[in-house]
Parts: sequence; structure tokens; C-alpha cells
Amino acid sequence: MDELEAILETSAVAAVEVAASAMADRGHQVGACPNCGKPMIGAFCAVCGQPRDIHRRSVWGLVKVLVEDIVSFDSRILRTGFALVSKPGELALAFREGRTQRYLPALRLYLFTSLVFFLILGFTNTAIMQLQVVATPQKIVWQNGKPYIRNPARDDGDPDTAFLPKMIPISPEKARKPGGLWNYSTKMYFFEPIGIYHADLSPEARARLKDTDVNFEVDDAHHPKHPLSPDARKKAAQTKSWIEKKIYEGMQRLVADPAALNGPLTTWIPRVLFLLMPLYAMLLALFYIRQRKTFYYVDHLIFSLTIHTFGFVLLLAAAGAARLIPGNTVATAALVIGGLYTLLATRRFYQQNWFWTVVKFALVSFFYTCFFALPALGVVIVLGFLNV
Repeated sequence: MDELEAILETSAVAAVEVAASAMADRGHQVGACPNCGKPMIGAFCAVCGQPRDIHRRSVWGLVKVLVEDIVSFDSRILRTGFALVSKPGELALAFREGRTQRYLPALRLYLFTSLVFFLILGFTNTAIMQLQVVATPQKIVWQNGKPYIRNPARDDGDPDTAFLPKMIPISPEKARKPGGLWNYSTKMYFFEPIGIYHADLSPEARARLKDTDVNFEVDDAHHPKHPLSPDARKKAAQTKSWIEKKIYEGMQRLVADPAALNGPLTTWIPRVLFLLMPLYAMLLALFYIRQRKTFYYVDHLIFSLTIHTFGFVLLLAAAGAARLIPGNTVATAALVIGGLYTLLATRRFYQQNWFWTVVKFALVSFFYTCFFALPALGVVIVLGFLNV
């Protein structure tokens, strides 16, 4: 092996000298490499790799190089941004095909885009999500000496909730407390300026919300064959009491500040998405397992990075559009655009026919959304809401 390397090195040196001699015959100036002394016919020495440019410049020369680097970097950003938005799947395909010099690396682009997203939200004082607390008075109905209220989770016009009981029991102590009984719910607002929403609660509703000394009764009448033991009933009551207390405490924070969740969301969403991207790539690898010799896991991961990067761009555009268009319309449009973009990117990158592209896109989207994205987002919201 050493002899072979020596032969190759000798051949390379001879080829360089022949090329240098030919260039000199044509009038080109050929200098010697300052490191190894062999002829240097390009930007780098073909023998030892020494660069021709040793970066010794005047101050003006350094400024000129700096300006050129900035312009070049900006043009690379512009090319990458244009390809990301207008050519779904191009960045991942360029990585797979080895065309990497024209664009920013996928990971750097993702970090740069996510950083810009949160910086702009902070600079414009925009909250990812705000929850406005709404209080509705509850009517107490006494039946056989026990108080009941209407089940707020049941909707007579919705057949999916028909199995839920119409009335739910409450404790007599809770029913007799001053201030009445109120049902507290929230209205969601996305990408709105912080401070424009406030909880408009009556004094009675505010006073009752501050009362977190809850006391649940556990009703196991619907399990006559398996009634709860006294210890089990006590533990169940304690668990329900803790949950309701946490909910009421979270409601109190939202009454004071509907944007209270914005801090936890800003902190945890980047971390959660960074963990979700490899899972999305894993789903792609499973659904394209027959092409495992063509597409490595790193290819799926780069594709996942570009899709999530476009997600930040889309959210940023949605945040701007929400200032002019109703939030529900913006959310619907963002979902449609995101879905179409991912479908087109999948088609371009994996180059399968439209039938299998649509089928795999639908299945990957379903599993990723239902089993990974929504549960992770729900955990972030709940933890932020309960402040555990």
C-alpha cells in the first residue's frame, strides 16, 4: 500500500510539472508553492494542498474581502430562501445529489430560520397563543337532596357527546358557597399582539375563581357491581381535588395575563421540534424502507429539516397575515399550504408516482400528527398551564 501511494504521489507531481511547463510555454506565470516548492497552477497546490492566498493584506484589502464575503453569504441565503419557498424538496434533493455549495446546510438553515422567527415575535411583541378566560354561570339543580349541574361537555346537538350524562353531581358544600357556581372556559387567539385581550369577569366570578379550596365527591353509582372502597374513594377525591386546584390556579394566571403561556411555549417549542424531526425522519424511513439502499436515514433527516424549516417560514407569514385576516382563516390557509408544500416536496424528493406519494404522505402525516406532534404540543401546553 505504501508503494502504491508513493507511485501515485510521484505520478501526481509529474503531471503537475507537465501542466506547469505547458502553461509556461503559453506565457502564463507559474509560481512555486511556498510550502513544498512544486509548481502551483491553481488556487491550491496540487501536491500538498497549500493555498495560494496566504491572507496577508492591507487594511483596505481586508475590508474588501469582508464585503465580498458578506455579499456572497447574502446571495447564498437568498438562493437558499428562494429554493426553500418556491421549489419544495429542492434543498433535500440537492444534498442527496451532492449539490451543496449553492445552498446553506439544512441544519444551519433550520437554526437560522427558527431564531429569526422567535426574534421577530419578540420584537413585535406577538404571542404564539393567548387564552382569554370566559366565565358562564351554572344553574344548580337539587334532586333527592343532592345538587347537580348541567354537564358542560355534553352538547345535545352533537351525537358524539350523547353518551355523556346530562347532569353531573357536585358536593353540597360547593353548591352552597357564596358567589354562585361558574363554568370557566377559554378562547384561543394565535399570533396576536400581547396585551389586547383581557378577562372580562364579573366580581362574583373572580371571587369564586380565587377560591381553590375544592372538595370533590366521587360518584360511583354507575358501577353498582364494583363500588369503590373507602380508601379508593378518598384517593380518587384527592386526585380530583389536586387536578381542579391546578386548573383553577392556571385560570387565575390567565385572568391576570392571557399571554402567560407564551413564555413556556417560546421556551419549549424549539426543543420539542428538535426532538420531533428525527421521529418524522424515522417514519419516512419506515414508509420508504424498500428504497433503503437509495435513501439513507440521513437523507430522510435532511428532508425532515427542510419541511420543519418551511414550517417556521409559514408560521411567520401566518403571524403577519393574522394582523389583517381573521385568525381562523389564516390557520386554515396555513394548514392547506403546509400540506400541499409537503406533498409536492415528497413527490420531488422521493420521485415516486402520484398514487404512492399521496398514500405515503397521508399515512406519514396522520401518524406524525396524531402520535407525535399533537401529544407533544399538548404536553407543552398542559405543563405551561399547570406550571408543574
